[in-house]
Amino acid sequence: MNPQLFLAFLVVAVALACTPGVDWAYSIAAGLRQRSFAPAVAGLCGGYALHTALLVLGLAALLAGMPGVLGWLTAAGALYLLWLGFSTLRSWRGASFSTSNAAPAAAAPASQFRIFLQGIGISGINPKGLLFFVALVPQFVSPDAALPVPVQSGLLGLTFVLLVGVIYSCVALLARKLLQARPGAARQVTLASGIIMLILGALLLAEQIAPAISAAMNRG
Repeated sequence: MNPQLFLAFLVVAVALACTPGVDWAYSIAAGLRQRSFAPAVAGLCGGYALHTALLVLGLAALLAGMPGVLGWLTAAGALYLLWLGFSTLRSWRGASFSTSNAAPAAAAPASQFRIFLQGIGISGINPKGLLFFVALVPQFVSPDAALPVPVQSGLLGLTFVLLVGVIYSCVALLARKLLQARPGAARQVTLASGIIMLILGALLLAEQIAPAISAAMNRG
């Protein structure tokens, strides 16, 4: 693998992972509401690992070239984000954040597994993540390198998974350390997380509905 291309990929990947979005919102919410944010972060990483596997197998480019399938994935991801946003707002209404240094109550194993699956859903079903791997990763693959192209793609994808795991863990940890003793601020951040999920879900859904409405009006 070309060292210069790899370093350039690291710079771009870190910049993207450090850009606040729904992944950050979910990490922050997990840091504030759960005893351990590891299941949430692991779920987010699992979704990107899924994108990496699709990229290596060549399925990512195939899906990206099928607008109909991609549209349904976008709609499903949008509805999922809307549901998760509403769930976050419901928990915000009944949430109580302790002003002590004690950690939040431990979640049951089933609840932790559900949190893990939710994280996979957030990053895995998001078609923008799929397009990120299709459009960005191949630019940092060198056909002249000793390693085969699929292996290089897999290494770059797993590098991104590792980076987001570290960055999202830091985001969740900082949210807990900075806001756990400030219940008012913690509630506001949880509210903002839910609103971010709702807005992104609504925007994604609008992207799919608007062309259909426009086509129907033109036919009329």
